[in-house]
Amino acid sequence: MERSSERLLTPGEVATLFRVDPKTVTRWAAAGRISSIRTPGGHRRFRESEVHALLRGEGYRPQEVTQGPNGLAS
Repeated sequence: MERSSERLLTPGEVATLFRVDPKTVTRWAAAGRISSIRTPGGHRRFRESEVHALLRGEGYRPQEVTQGPNGLAS
């Protein structure tokens, strides 16, 4: 099933949600903890739904995951 309309997050956005360094998110992807998509330029992107599922699994409540006025996680 095609999920092309799903929002993709950068490592920095994911890191903000988990309060970790972006390099930690990259290591999680390399270790298979979270899957990523590679852009044509080789950058990693993460499916928003998978990130939110992982957040819930780590004990974060969905209302703690919000977007600021600029569309970035706050």
